[in-house]
Amino acid sequence: MPHATATWLIDNSGLAFEQIAEFCGLHILEVQAMADDLAGSKYTGRDPLHSGELTQEEIAKGEADSTYSLVMQKAPVEVTRTKGPRYTPVSKRQDKPDGIAWLLRNHPEISDAQVSKLIGTTRNTINAIRDRTHWNIQNIQPKDPVTLGLCSQRELDAVVAKAAKNIPAPEVDEDAEVAAPVVEKVSDKDKLIAELHAERAAEEKAAAEAAQEAEAAAWLEAKRAGEADGSAAAAEQNPHEEPAEESAEEATQDSTEESAGDSA
Repeated sequence: MPHATATWLIDNSGLAFEQIAEFCGLHILEVQAMADDLAGSKYTGRDPLHSGELTQEEIAKGEADSTYSLVMQKAPVEVTRTKGPRYTPVSKRQDKPDGIAWLLRNHPEISDAQVSKLIGTTRNTINAIRDRTHWNIQNIQPKDPVTLGLCSQRELDAVVAKAAKNIPAPEVDEDAEVAAPVVEKVSDKDKLIAELHAERAAEEKAAAEAAQEAEAAAWLEAKRAGEADGSAAAAEQNPHEEPAEESAEEATQDSTEESAGDSA
């Protein structure tokens, strides 16, 4: 009874809220709400000294040092119900069908006996909700039983884990042939989109190559124009100088004329 123990410690000791929350296994905000009378439920204090869980010396140590963690002297006796159905408060009983519907939809591996024990219902009610023959089936909405307060998260996890162990593993046929890989069918729309992407990529590549070729041609033309301008400038500086090729031709012609004169 952690809430009742926390209530007694708040009223009868000077322990910090963090110490009480740690000892009772509660959240500090719950302890704060109980101290400020903001909790939704009122609890009757339970004396941990009388049950032997704490001693006055241990409480005094905690009051002297707010960082001290209380040590439980004796574990509380766990009270379990061995007979009769699970008790559900009257205010929560109308929520049972919603919790049962949630379990049937989200955890079909849980047996009817486990659902009956967890929620505190009968198999007839479970079958009526499963078969949609319940008298109020139109108003049943699947809701988490933990949120509804019909059970704790720890109890639900334990039932789910136990049910998962009972699920038989799928049998593997060693002689069965290995299934051929499934080939995904491509629709005509996807093919058309792929072709358009390919055409666009080809156009972009051709445009890039054309731009490179134009740039290379412009550079070559500029280089030739620069060489021509350099030759013209050199000719203007030396107007009397004849090209080497013309001088060679004239020299050849002169030697031919001299040879003809000598023969004459």
